[in-house]
Amino acid sequence: MLQEYEKKRDFTRTREPGPGTARRAKGSLRFVVQKHAASRLHYDFRLELDGVLKSWAVPKGPSLNPQDKRLAAFVEDHPLDYGTFEGVIGHGNYGAGQVIVWDAGHYSPDEGGLSFGNREEAEERMRHDLEKGKLSFTLRGKKLKGSWTLVRTTRGPKDWLLIKHKDRYVDTERDILAEDRSVQSGLTLEDLKSGRLPDPAKSETARLSEMERILSAGTEAAYPKRLKPMMAGSADAPFSHPDWLFEPKLDGYRVMAFVQGERVTLLSRNGLDLTGRLPEVASDLGAQEYDEMALDGEVAALNEDGLPDFGLMQQVMGFDKSAIDRPISGASVVYYPFDLLYLDGVDLRKAPLIDRKTLLGHVIAPSEHVSLVEYVEGDGASFYRAAVGLGLEGIIAKRRSGVYETGARSNAWLKIKHVQSQELVVGGYTIGAGARSTSFGALLVGYYEGGELRYAGRVGTGYDNATLERLRARLAELEAEQSPFAWAEELSGAENRWVRPELVAQVKFANWTDDGRLRAPVFLGLRLDVDPKSVAREAERAVVVVPPAETLPVEPPPSEAIDVARLLERLSGDEDAVRLDVGGHRISLTNLNKALWPEGKKTPAKTKRDMIRYYLSVGRVLLPHLKDRPMTLTRYPNGIDGGSFYQKHSEHAPDFVGKLPIFSSHNEGDGEYLMVDNLPTLVWLAQLANIELHPWLSRAVLEPDAANLGTTFTGSRESLEESVLNYPDFIVFDLDPYVYSGKERTGDEPQLNRRAFKKTVDVALSLKEILDQLSLSSFVKTSGKTGLHIYVPVLRQYNYRTARKTCELIGRFLLRQLPREVTMEWSVEKRTGKIFLDHNQNTRGKNMASIYSVRPAPGAPVSTPVRWEELSEIYPTDFTMDTVPERIEKMGDLWADILQSKHDLRRLLESDGGQ
Repeated sequence: MLQEYEKKRDFTRTREPGPGTARRAKGSLRFVVQKHAASRLHYDFRLELDGVLKSWAVPKGPSLNPQDKRLAAFVEDHPLDYGTFEGVIGHGNYGAGQVIVWDAGHYSPDEGGLSFGNREEAEERMRHDLEKGKLSFTLRGKKLKGSWTLVRTTRGPKDWLLIKHKDRYVDTERDILAEDRSVQSGLTLEDLKSGRLPDPAKSETARLSEMERILSAGTEAAYPKRLKPMMAGSADAPFSHPDWLFEPKLDGYRVMAFVQGERVTLLSRNGLDLTGRLPEVASDLGAQEYDEMALDGEVAALNEDGLPDFGLMQQVMGFDKSAIDRPISGASVVYYPFDLLYLDGVDLRKAPLIDRKTLLGHVIAPSEHVSLVEYVEGDGASFYRAAVGLGLEGIIAKRRSGVYETGARSNAWLKIKHVQSQELVVGGYTIGAGARSTSFGALLVGYYEGGELRYAGRVGTGYDNATLERLRARLAELEAEQSPFAWAEELSGAENRWVRPELVAQVKFANWTDDGRLRAPVFLGLRLDVDPKSVAREAERAVVVVPPAETLPVEPPPSEAIDVARLLERLSGDEDAVRLDVGGHRISLTNLNKALWPEGKKTPAKTKRDMIRYYLSVGRVLLPHLKDRPMTLTRYPNGIDGGSFYQKHSEHAPDFVGKLPIFSSHNEGDGEYLMVDNLPTLVWLAQLANIELHPWLSRAVLEPDAANLGTTFTGSRESLEESVLNYPDFIVFDLDPYVYSGKERTGDEPQLNRRAFKKTVDVALSLKEILDQLSLSSFVKTSGKTGLHIYVPVLRQYNYRTARKTCELIGRFLLRQLPREVTMEWSVEKRTGKIFLDHNQNTRGKNMASIYSVRPAPGAPVSTPVRWEELSEIYPTDFTMDTVPERIEKMGDLWADILQSKHDLRRLLESDGGQ
C-alpha cells in the first residue's frame, strides 16, 4: 500500500518518515490535515484506514460553508507516522517545502450509528464507502468538527470534492484557514521559513508515549457521573520546595466538569448543576478531542485586565438558585481546569499530581472559554510575590506526588493567602437606618464548630445599592423568629433580625480578634456553590509548616515591578552624578556625561548616561537571556578608543549582584563569577562602563532538561566538566566576513561594507537550508559589528566538545557546498575574500556578545535578533542604542521562546541516518 509513497522519496535526503510496516493502532480512528507550502500551497487531508493514511490534496483547504465544494485530489497512501510529521522537506525532494499539522483528531463514519471507539466496524464502513466513491464522516478535531463528505466526481478516480455537511458547526462567516498555527507545535509555515522548527522530542509521538505511560498506571473504571472535590488546608506563609507545585488562587466558583462527548455537566462543589448558566464553557468542553473526562477546576469572570474578579462573578451567577438555568451574558467567563481525574475509561485519582497535570496539558486544547491553570515547580516564594503583584488573593501549594483525595480536606493542598478571606454563614441582619432604611444595616455572620453556628461579627460594608436591594429580597424569603447562632452577648440587641442559615457570604477582613470576631470585614459576594454546613473557621484548621529545601537568597523585585519610566525620567537631565533607587537598591552613578563612543561623521557622541538608559529600556527582554549564566565583563573606563580589560570575578560587587563559585582553569582554583539576574545588576555594570555583555552558552540550573547533571562547579576541572555548566543550550555558528572594503590599513580587520555583509547573508541562508534539512531550528542575530551569529537551541545532553564538533561537521558540509565563499582556515591570509565560520565559539566561557548587547564600535551598534526573511533587507548599522528599544516595542523579543525550541541532538548524532 505504501509502494508509491516510497518510490517518490529518497529517505537519505528527507526527514519524512519511512514506509515502515503497516500497523493498526488502538482506539478511535484518527485524521490529520497538514498545511503544505510546496510549489503551491495546499492542505493534505488524511484519514486513517487499514494501517495507512488515505490522503487527498485540497488546494483551497477545507471550508465550514456547505456551499463551498473544495476540489480534493486523491493521492498516494502515507504511513501512519506521517500524521505527526512537521518540518522542512529540502529542495530537490518530492513535495519540497514546509509542512505543519494544521489540524488533527478522531473521526468516525456517519452512517450505522457507529461510535468513535468501534474501530473494526468503522473501518469496514469506511472501506465500503471508499470503494463506492462517497465517504460521510464526523470529525472531532481542534479546528474541524462535525459531519463532512468526500465525493468522487465523474471526471476520474483521483478527482474528489470535500464538502461540509449542514450541522451546528456550519459557519458561513468564519475563515477557518485564517487560524494558521499548528495544533501540534504551535508553529506557522512562516515560523518554519524564518528558522523555527518543531522539536521531534515534543512531537505527537512523544506526547502519546507519555500519555500511554500515565494512563497505564491508572485504574480501569466506569465513567463517574459525579465526584466530590478535594479541599485544601492552609499554610501560614509562602515557601519554596522541590516537592511542591504552586498555582494561582483564582477568585471564582469551584466547578467539577463531567464530559461525555458533546454531553457536558458542570457541578458546583456542593452538587449544584451550573451547566445551564455556563453554556459557552460546556460547549467548549464538549468540543475537546477526548470522549470521556472528569475535571476539577475553577470558573472565573475576567475583568478588563484579564484578571479574575469575584464581583463580576456575582453578576454572572446571580443571587439565587432560580437563576442557575439562565445563560450568562455580557461577561468574559473562563473555566480553568487544574486537575484531570478520569479519561476514557481510566480513573486517574491515584496517579501522582504531576502526572495528572502532565496528562491534562496533553488532552485540553485551550479555547475562548477553557484555559489551563499555569503552575510553577519548586519556587513558591517568587510565585507568591508575582501573584500578589497581579492583585490575586494568593496561591495554592500542592504536593507533586499527591493523589486526589475525593471529598477530603487535605494538607497535600495548601492555601496561602495574601488577603484574609473566607466563607461565612449568614444568620441574620441588622435593621437599616438613613440611606439604608429600606434595606438593612449589616449582615450577621458565623461559622460552624461542634455542630453550632458560632457568631463571627457584623459585615456592614462592601455593598452597592443594587446589591443591598437584591440581598434584602433574599433575606425576606428566609426570615425566622429564632436566632440560629449559639448564644453571644452582642446578639441581644433589639435591632437584630434572624434568617434561616442558608446563605453563604464571601468576606474579606483584616484579621481575627482575640475574642473570635472579624476585624474590618468587607462583603465580597454570595456563594451558591458552598454548603452552609461545611463552613468552618479556616484559622482553626491545621496549619502545615513545610521545611524549606534550602535557604533561598533574598532577591530584588523582578524587573517588571520596577518603575523603569521613573528611572529614565531621573536620568533625562544633565547631572553628572546621581543616586538611583533601582528596586530598593541605591546605586551611585558617576561620570554620566563621559563620552564612551566619540562623535563620528554621521553619528553623535554617546555617553555613559545613554548606555545606562539603553540597558534600563531593554532590561525586561535582555535579562531572561542572561539569567543563570556566568558572565565575563568587558570594561571600557575611558571609552571605546581608550582600551579595555576583561573581568570575570569581583570581590567588591554589591549584595544584589549574583555570584557563583566556579573552578577556573586559568587560576587553577575557585573564583566567584558574576551573574546578571536582575535590573540593579545591569545598571551597576553600566556604571562600571561594562559595554559588552558576554554570557556563557550554558546555565547553572538543571530545569527543565538537565536533571541528570551535577551542580558542583568547584574544586577541580573534572567537577566542572561533569556539571551542567559544561552542557550548552546552543550550538553557535559565528560568520565573520573577510571581505575588505579597501579602506583598511595593513594588518587591520575588515571594515563593515555592504558587499561583505551581502555575502555573509548569502552564506547564512545556505547554512539555514542545511539546518532545515536536519530539522534544527535556527535563530539569527547581527553580531553588532560586521558578521552574523546563528544559534541552534539544543537539549543539554552533550557537552561543549560535542557541540563544537557538531558545529564543525555542519560547517565542513557547508564548506563543501560553497568552497569559494566559505573558509574555516585559521590563517588570516587564507580567509581573504571569504566568510570565516568559527566553530570554536562553542567553548565554555568563550566571549560571545549577548543578544541586545551594545558593541564597542562607532555609532554604538547593538547585537540584534532579526527574522530570517528580513535578513536580505537589513544592515548592521540599522540597530543601535537609539533604534533597538523602539524595535523591541514594535516587534517584541524575537528570541523570547528560543529555549522552548530546543532539539534532541541524539537523533542527529546517534541515528543511522545522522551526518
